[in-house]
Order: sequence, then structure tokens, then C-alpha cells
Amino acid sequence: MALSNDDIQSCANRLHQAEQTRTQIRQLSQDYPAITIADAYAIQKAWVDIKLAEGRIVKGHKIGLTSKAMQSALDIDEPDSGVLLDDMFFADGGLVPSDRFIATRVEAELAFIMNKRLAGPDCTMFDVLDATDFVVPALEILDTRVERVDQETKATRKIFDTIADNAANAGIVLGGRPIRPLDTDLRWIGALCFKNGQLEETGLAAGVLNHPATAVAWLANKIAPLGLALEPGQVVLAGSFIRPIETRKGDTIQADYGACGSVSCYFA
Repeated sequence: MALSNDDIQSCANRLHQAEQTRTQIRQLSQDYPAITIADAYAIQKAWVDIKLAEGRIVKGHKIGLTSKAMQSALDIDEPDSGVLLDDMFFADGGLVPSDRFIATRVEAELAFIMNKRLAGPDCTMFDVLDATDFVVPALEILDTRVERVDQETKATRKIFDTIADNAANAGIVLGGRPIRPLDTDLRWIGALCFKNGQLEETGLAAGVLNHPATAVAWLANKIAPLGLALEPGQVVLAGSFIRPIETRKGDTIQADYGACGSVSCYFA
């Protein structure tokens, strides 16, 4: 790790303040050019710890950057992950308070609801399917507490910035029809994603590492060296299979998952 413990805590404090004041901070990769992936996850953990100390509760995890296109764009060869907290969950068809966020975008995903503890290493897709209670349609609400483009250098956000920023997560909406993981071929679950009634994006869950359960297995293996596992009852967002849809106050987002139902939210 290139950053000191003081640096890591300072970055976490800055991210926390950025979220509370809805004011983006400069890219951490600009301030700390030697930052590593390990540093970024350490910053994320320090920020989550601040929230836990304030009374938040861990409810699960999210996996991001699961598509080859996104990985190539950021010059990485694996996904990233973040932590879902209790105040990030919004009701299907309900209101999302726009004023709480900075610059929201929405993605369509599948959420895995765990019923057994899932621990790596050597966790496979089959272990994931065995340990999953339900799979449900979901919308992930993204936000960025870090500037996407540096005002001085015009450099774009790097993977370190995204990971430190809790993998850009801000909210989650679960909806549609819960299905048992072996009742259908999860690869072929698709979504038509509408903004204000107009079709914006479409995609298939196979876009997530060929099978969304593969992403969940990756996460279980990734967090195993930290002594962590996916716990019963936790929600795991497996990763988006559409490009993010930009949203603003007054927008309604609906994702139609066909036989699996639909999920929606309104940015109030």
C-alpha cells in the first residue's frame, strides 16, 4: 500500500463530507498518484466504518464493472465491489429523494438474496446457486462523490477513485417477482429500461461475466482473504447489464423484466 493510515482516513473523511454536503471532491488519483487498488479498498472500508459508527447497518454488497467494455475502458481485468447499507434501500415504485444525491444514474441488475453463508476461496457458480434463496430484479442508483473529470488536467476518474467511492453506490430498489435460482436460466433474463416512458437501454444478464452467479462467486473469493463472507439474508447486486441511465429530479425509471416482473422508482 502506498498511502499511510492517516492518508486513508483523510480520504474517507473527505468522501463522507462530500456525500453529506453533496459537493464533489477532486479525484483521489490526482492527489495521490501512487494510490493502489489495496489503498482504494482501505479507503472504502474506512468510509463504511464511519457510517457504521453513525448507526448504519451492513445489508449486503454490490459488484460493479462486470462487463468487458467497462473493464477495458478503465484498463482493469476484474470487477470491483462496494458495501450496501440499510439507508440505501428504496421501495419499488417509491420516491427517491433527489436532493440527497449529487449526480444520479441508474442501472438494471439482478440481486441475489443469500440463504447460506458463502465463503471463499474456491467458491464457484454452483456454490452461489446453492447458497441463494431468491434472485430478484433490481435497480441500482449510482452517485459519484468524486469528480468524473478533473477540472485542471481534464483526466477522467480512475478505478481507484470509483472503488474508494464505495464503487459509486448510492441506492438500490428491489422489485418484480422473486425467483428460485434454478427455476430459470439466469443468463437469459433481460430488461427493457425506460426513462419517462421512453426506452433507453436493453440488456441480458449474461452480460455479467457470462452468468451473474459468476460475479457473486468472484466477490466471495475476493473478500475471503479479509476474513469476510456473504452472510445469510444479505443482498448481493451482481452487476449491471445495461449502460447507466442519467437521471435528474422528476424522472421515472422503470425496468421491465418480462416474466420476472418490473421494478421502478421516481426521483422526487
